[in-house]
Amino acid sequence: MLLTIRSLTKLFPGTRALDGVDFDLKAGEVHALLGENGAGKSTLIKCMTGAYRRDGGTVALEGAEIDPRSTVEAQDLGIGTVYQEVNLLPNLTVAQNLMFGREPRRLGLVHTRAMRAEARAMLRDYGLELDVDRDLGSYPVAIQQIVAIARAVALSGKVLILDEPTASLDAAEVRMVFDVVRGLRDRGLGIVFVSHFLDQVFDLTDRVTVLRNGRKVATEDTAALDRMRLIQHMLGRELEAVTHETAPDRGPRPPMLHFQDMGRRGAVEPFDMAVGQGEVVGLAGLLGSGRTETAELLFGVRPAHSGTARDQAGPLNLSAPRAAIAAGFGFAPEDRKTDGIVADLTIRENIVLGLQARRGWARPIPRTEQNRLADDYIKRLDIRTTGREKRIGELSGGNQQKVVLARWLAMNPRFLILDEPTRGIDVGAHAEIVRLIHELTEQGMSLLVISSEIDELIAVSDRVIVLRDRRHVAELEGDAIAADRIMQAIAAVAPQEVA
Repeated sequence: MLLTIRSLTKLFPGTRALDGVDFDLKAGEVHALLGENGAGKSTLIKCMTGAYRRDGGTVALEGAEIDPRSTVEAQDLGIGTVYQEVNLLPNLTVAQNLMFGREPRRLGLVHTRAMRAEARAMLRDYGLELDVDRDLGSYPVAIQQIVAIARAVALSGKVLILDEPTASLDAAEVRMVFDVVRGLRDRGLGIVFVSHFLDQVFDLTDRVTVLRNGRKVATEDTAALDRMRLIQHMLGRELEAVTHETAPDRGPRPPMLHFQDMGRRGAVEPFDMAVGQGEVVGLAGLLGSGRTETAELLFGVRPAHSGTARDQAGPLNLSAPRAAIAAGFGFAPEDRKTDGIVADLTIRENIVLGLQARRGWARPIPRTEQNRLADDYIKRLDIRTTGREKRIGELSGGNQQKVVLARWLAMNPRFLILDEPTRGIDVGAHAEIVRLIHELTEQGMSLLVISSEIDELIAVSDRVIVLRDRRHVAELEGDAIAADRIMQAIAAVAPQEVA
């Protein structure tokens, strides 16, 4: 066995990111590492590569235990990594990137001619004939990825970790990178492949390991693994064990918003979607399927490359978040700590932030009005705090999420997008947010709810749209909103194929 990991444990304050994980990598194989957000994939990679020090367990390379204290030390041992965002220098030439830090020298100076020749020879091994004097940034992303792979292999040469290397590539570019990866496998390298694209996993890999909540739940040969079982491993449920509360059937909702042919290259394929007044539309799919990208497109975080949006009064401008807010849209993002809250501001300041931005800073909201709004939403949403002037960064995750929701409710949007609204919060706060969703729709607000929890989507949604590999692939409503149907659509399995 080339790489052997046993009982790997990594602790962070308040959480066990890895809990006794085992992992094996053979020479001459491509081994997929899969799991949803928070599963532990990135932490495991960082422990392999010396970016994190492990708190327990062992890592052995070619039978000898190793404990790299930095990524440079891991490279020296033979472990290299290539990330989704190419971690090279686009303003340097291809040759300079390939040979950076190990340039051939003559009389103490860089031997430019030898560097160019060595760079060309390296790239010929990957089927590339490039002008190595051109800046790396002038080449397509696929070429940059292959250059990054070539450098990583030259520096390490035993284990290559590919972390979402195809996330920004089109189909032809993916094939180009896969040809390179297969060639490296045939040369005896062990390759760890992290991806959210299941078609690519089944096309390229020899084995699959799935992590969930910091633990290994399965390792299987790819050829013997069917899609439905893989989805079950990743989501943590068996079809026959699923129980849920179904959202009440409230009948058809009056149409309010229409999105036609909306799409953005490299993010999500063009889609059509209608949203009724007071309707909850759920988005289901694995991480990387295009759920968040759809939300960001509708809110103008990522401007659309195609498509139109309209309401009953006519076309809508969704070119930027400011325009979306003006159209009556709100967006509570998935990563509330980075994108949702301002940790050093108070609860009051966070709640009034959006409303103040819409009014303009030249028209400050009177302090008495700020206090009234904050106290109203603290009571209405049962935000557990000692007072409105407490820093939001000192609250629990669930209470921070409620403050983010309060900010948007204070602006009274007609369409509210909630991206993973209950992730990382306790059971009580989870139930309160689900109750709030029902309450808002009864008041006529329309919602788009993204969740990895299938039961949650079933409990709140009037319709569920399923995404796979950046495409909207299915739309379910009525009795069709069921766990097995959603999982079948995610896995691209016809209903009759599932026992």
